[in-house]
Amino acid sequence: MRQSMTGFAGATGGLDGLRWSWDVRSVNGKGLDLRIRVPDWIEGLESAIRAATGPVIARGNVTVSLRVQGAGEESAPRLSSDHLAVVLAAMTRIEAEATTLGLSLAPSTAAQIVGLRGMLDGAAAQTGTTALCAQLLSEFDAVVSAFVAMRVAEGRALQAVLAGQIDEIETLTLKAGNAWHAQRDAQAEKLRGALGRVMDNADGADPQRVAQELALIAVKADVTEELDRLNAHVEAARALLAQTGPVGRKLDFLTQEFNREANTLCSKAQSVALTRVGLDLKAVIDQMREQVQNVE
Repeated sequence: MRQSMTGFAGATGGLDGLRWSWDVRSVNGKGLDLRIRVPDWIEGLESAIRAATGPVIARGNVTVSLRVQGAGEESAPRLSSDHLAVVLAAMTRIEAEATTLGLSLAPSTAAQIVGLRGMLDGAAAQTGTTALCAQLLSEFDAVVSAFVAMRVAEGRALQAVLAGQIDEIETLTLKAGNAWHAQRDAQAEKLRGALGRVMDNADGADPQRVAQELALIAVKADVTEELDRLNAHVEAARALLAQTGPVGRKLDFLTQEFNREANTLCSKAQSVALTRVGLDLKAVIDQMREQVQNVE
């Protein structure tokens, strides 16, 4: 089941005077970067979300957001008197200890204190969050399923695009082989002519050494190995697309290998026809690499 690394899903719900909205989205990433933004007063929610998300998503920068709001003023966040008393007592003790040690601490502002975790309680926090957490997790299962379904749909489309690009690379590799064979025959004739001219105008030259040098030139221009490796990479890419599970990293590495062979092919090309095919190969490989960046 191929997945794209981009996706989105959302949902809304409510319980006991509270309304909430889910938002799950992802973009490309080298690995899995899961960021969860949920109210910290709902005990156990973040860890449960992480446990539910990890098994179905392998790569991508994924953000899970939950926004909870009260339906009326009575549900608005309120200052926790008990928590405030504990914090103020701790601050008093810290300041006393610092004074004893001769240290001077900067004064704390009300904004800093109220921003501390647990300082503001929602209405649900006054009566416990077990039922709320269970309801939220039940809805999250549907949200993450819709999120994965979107990534799968995009992954299916990506697979079709990549399969077409691999076919095009194979066709261009065959075309490059035909251009090379045509070039090789013409090049061999040119080398034989060059050898004859050299021998006619180089008194005392070693015919065997001259032949060796010309043969070396021919070997350096030979692109048979590059064509063989391109064909091997085509088969490897098709095998990866046929696999289940994440293969994006392997495909990305393979496109680098494709590009390396195409570059060498262009550098060795000694005909306009082979150069054009090499440039067409590079263009398709670049397009393929852009698409591979989206594959999980």
